[in-house]
Amino acid sequence: MIENHAADVDRLAALLHRARSGHTLLDAAREATELLLDEAYQVQDRLTALRLRESRCHIGWKLGYTSAVMRQQMGVSAPNYGPLLDDMVLRDGADAVGFLHPRVEPEIGIVLARDLSGAGLLLDAVADAVAEVRACLEVVDSIWHGYRFTAAQNTADGSSAAGVVLGPALEVDPLRCHRIAVELTEDGATLATATSAAAGGHPLHGVAWLAGELAARGRGLQAGELIITGGLTAATPLRPGHALSAWFDGATTVTVHRPAGETDAGCAGP
Repeated sequence: MIENHAADVDRLAALLHRARSGHTLLDAAREATELLLDEAYQVQDRLTALRLRESRCHIGWKLGYTSAVMRQQMGVSAPNYGPLLDDMVLRDGADAVGFLHPRVEPEIGIVLARDLSGAGLLLDAVADAVAEVRACLEVVDSIWHGYRFTAAQNTADGSSAAGVVLGPALEVDPLRCHRIAVELTEDGATLATATSAAAGGHPLHGVAWLAGELAARGRGLQAGELIITGGLTAATPLRPGHALSAWFDGATTVTVHRPAGETDAGCAGP
């Protein structure tokens, strides 16, 4: 629990911001070890405000840990969310440059046609608000060394949101976007397969959950926002000199490459 609440929220947000800007990692065993989840979202909001002051724009949200495979990989028991900013968007096939120690997850992206808010939304109501279903890759990039963190520490860091490769729109009824077969490859070799139902049973369940979570904090989803609905496979390191791709129903592909000269960040000193 944070002791001097407002000051410590500001201090932790500033620490996370400096570390990412300075390309250094933080030790989760030393920082914010008593942080609670509600406090973590306050830190996340403050961190986002610092980023928006740098002429960035909020464009949507990412969901974390909607799939069992991701919760198992990271030792997290429940979903969370973080903001997407305009400078996080990468074009399909782009080079991922300047990341700390990136990992990649194939995801289903949802673009909203209209505002959506409130708790307990049914799938039909969410589907009616969908403009597009997009093939995506998320580039997660935790500020915490070795991807070792508590759920609250990860939430404070925006659920490791750092990049999203926005692929083509998928020709699918939003109500049936849980039936998409996904294959993750590295340099053409298959690493993992899944279906889009891995995201909590249906990607739109995550959108409904997010609407409810935001409503509890007096907020809502906005028309035009992008929501990426959670990793469908385990997160795979994006190695320098290699490319990761996801195939959606064997027909649509999204790719990201990391140049050979890139190196991972090191942990900040005491």
